[in-house]
Amino acid sequence: MMILSGDPPRSRLLAALLIVIVAMLLLTPWLFPGAKAMNVAVKICIFAVLVASYDLLLGYTGTVSFAHTMFYGIGSYAIAIALYAMGPSWAAIGTGIVVGLPLAMLLALAIGLFSLRVAAIFFAMITLAVASAFQVLASQMSWLTGGEDGRTFRLPELLRPGTVLISRDAFGFEINGRTLTYYLVFVVSALLILALLRVVNSPFGRVLQAIRENRFRAEALGYRTVFHLTYANCIAATVAACAGVLNALWLRYVGPDTSLAFSIMLDILLMVVIGGMGTIYGAIIGAGIFIIAQNYLQTLMGTASNAAADAGLPLLPGLLHPDRWLLWLGLLFIASVYFFPTGVVGRLRRLKPGGH
Repeated sequence: MMILSGDPPRSRLLAALLIVIVAMLLLTPWLFPGAKAMNVAVKICIFAVLVASYDLLLGYTGTVSFAHTMFYGIGSYAIAIALYAMGPSWAAIGTGIVVGLPLAMLLALAIGLFSLRVAAIFFAMITLAVASAFQVLASQMSWLTGGEDGRTFRLPELLRPGTVLISRDAFGFEINGRTLTYYLVFVVSALLILALLRVVNSPFGRVLQAIRENRFRAEALGYRTVFHLTYANCIAATVAACAGVLNALWLRYVGPDTSLAFSIMLDILLMVVIGGMGTIYGAIIGAGIFIIAQNYLQTLMGTASNAAADAGLPLLPGLLHPDRWLLWLGLLFIASVYFFPTGVVGRLRRLKPGGH
């Protein structure tokens, strides 16, 4: 990562944590072959990309946008519509990518040129309005998007779960189309995050940080701030659309709830804050912590509640009941903000002598 971006983690603990997360994601199909573990790992990969692309806006420019899930949905719907209309072929996947990514970029360009000149709060409201209108449009255009029911589609034969590439009898383990799809998502996600690290550590990225710190001073120095902000918005939108493509390929389904829901936008904001804004590395850690808690906290609480009941402890079985997992998830988020105001990455970097 240092060779590609010139931005090492700058903390041994942070580097060790990143290595553990990446290694676990790399080995998930072999260490945790169950369907739930692979779904959680894929979600971490996809949301790490989505959160990193949003961090480019929020963390490096200070721009708050509520339209990020719209670009995510554009990538998902482009692939779904292409595969549904053209059939399960690589040409359909290529068509979806060629149509979806430029569409997301052009829409981001239009929003940026017409909206980034206004104050930050008005830009946030404009993006919220556009995203809401797009969600309603996707839900009502049933002939194209499937409406509220969404679109289910088939993948090319190589990526189907029933396609066995290496049988279990040959080497003691099986590699099928589902495993291949998993590693496709993993590799593309890793490349996109490395590309974003390169962007934020380029001269362009330094200008974005200057705009974040003092936009008027950056303008006084001769930088065209609207151009840089719009360019960053286009990059973030394109990467978010790529995450949407990966999500659609894994789920083999796309609908308003999986691609355009406002709850996804809230999850992205939480992950950015938990991991640490303006770091990119924080996207990996924030996505890992949040999604693991989201998927396994309820099970852990059920185990703890039963153990407390067996021990005859008062109140605890009720407090730890699995139905209250959202309450505890919220408390964990509040605690993470209180104890890690600069995110996990910021705190770990402070622990290193001479870190900043």
